[in-house]
Formats: sequence, structure tokens, C-alpha cells
Amino acid sequence: MKTDKTDTGTSSSQLSDGGGAIYRDLFLSFFKIGAFTFGGGWAMISIIEREIVDRHGWIERDDFLDLLAVAQSLPGILAVNIATAVGDKLRGIRGSAVAALGTILPSFLIILAIAIFLTPDVIKNNRTISAIFMGIRPAVVALIIAPVITSAKAAKLNMKTLWIPLIVALMISLNLGVVSSPILYILLGGVGGFLLWWVSNRKLNKQSN
Repeated sequence: MKTDKTDTGTSSSQLSDGGGAIYRDLFLSFFKIGAFTFGGGWAMISIIEREIVDRHGWIERDDFLDLLAVAQSLPGILAVNIATAVGDKLRGIRGSAVAALGTILPSFLIILAIAIFLTPDVIKNNRTISAIFMGIRPAVVALIIAPVITSAKAAKLNMKTLWIPLIVALMISLNLGVVSSPILYILLGGVGGFLLWWVSNRKLNKQSN
């Protein structure tokens, strides 16, 4: 992964300056991600990608795709997992703590405010609040679709490999018990990737011998 970005985003001087600038950028970036994303982890992906790849250049796009796969496979909140990994890459444990805090704090404050001032009955019966949430729903769908498209491009899917995510998505949506478990397909994907690497490595060894 590359960390030096001299033209845009985070520069090498920011990464070596004593930490103030990078800690601030980590916190503010992930605070914005946590504050302005509705719809869960997948809805956050396009905003996270724009912040850490396009704007700051903290990781490369291909590395972001790998990080996304790892973060989704691990227990916990997707955005917090990504924030922790990015923070650790830039500033170790302190960077992880700052990035994770920036992601969690907005949700904590919003939920706290809702718990104090709004009840489920108020939200349901208030036309203004109901209209706001109705307007947010289509935006959430767009936020989920956008990272799917960018991830497909980064993964270099083509007509030969497009059937894999389509079949997996179909099987998960059918709700057939263990056969529809996302964990099963994560494990199968990992095993398949390892086998592909192993077979390719054996072929290269035979050719070299």
C-alpha cells in the first residue's frame, strides 16, 4: 500500500509531523462518515471510499477492495472495522482509536438525542419526521448500489466471472437456511481463491523446472 501523496490528500509530511494533522484528518473524516450515512455499513462504503481513497489517498483503490472484503468478513460494524484498519495503517493503535471514535461518536450522539427527545410513537405519528425518513430511503438505496458498481469495476469482473456474484446474491436472497448463509460464501470464496493461487503457483513451478 502506498502512503506518500504529494499532489492531493495526505502528504508524507503530514504522516511524519508529530501526528496532529493526521489524527485530526482521521477523526474528522470518519466523523463525517458516521454522521451523514444512513442505512448501515453498505451505505457507508461509497462515502468511505471517496474519503480515504479519492480525497486523502490513504490507501489505493485495489487495497480498499481487499480491506472491504476483510472488514466484512470480520465480526463487528463494517465502518468501524475499516476505520480501525486505516487508522492502524497510518498511526498504529492511536490512529485506530481516533478513527474508530470518529465513526462511532456521531451515531452515539444521534441515538442519545433520539432516546431523549423522540419516541417510536412520535416518529411514527409525526408527518414531518415520517416524510424526512421516507425521503432518506431512496438515497440509502443509491448509497448501497454505488459501491457495488465501483467494487465490481475494481474487482475487474467480466462476462466470465459475473455469474459468481449473481448466483451468490440469488442464493443468499432465497433464505434457504445454511445454503443462504453469507458466511458460507465468504468461506467458499476464501477457499476458492487459495486453490486458484495454489494451482497457478504449481503451474509456474513446473514451467520454471
